[in-house]
Amino acid sequence: MLGLLIAVLAAVGCLSSWLAAGREVVVAPVLDGEPSTMSAVYYAPLLTLSMLLAAAAGVLAVVSIASLRRR
Repeated sequence: MLGLLIAVLAAVGCLSSWLAAGREVVVAPVLDGEPSTMSAVYYAPLLTLSMLLAAAAGVLAVVSIASLRRR
């Protein structure tokens, strides 16, 4: 049961780091007279943390559910 709780916490951490990794910035126009545009910029360390937490949550969930089913 503790493994499932840790898996849920890892999934919450994954979601929060994924949401914190991206932000929008204003990009200058390519040609004069064109409007500026918005672009998404991502912070790679937070994306890596998000992927590692997702993998850990998945592994912990599978192992915990398999352990509960064996009881």
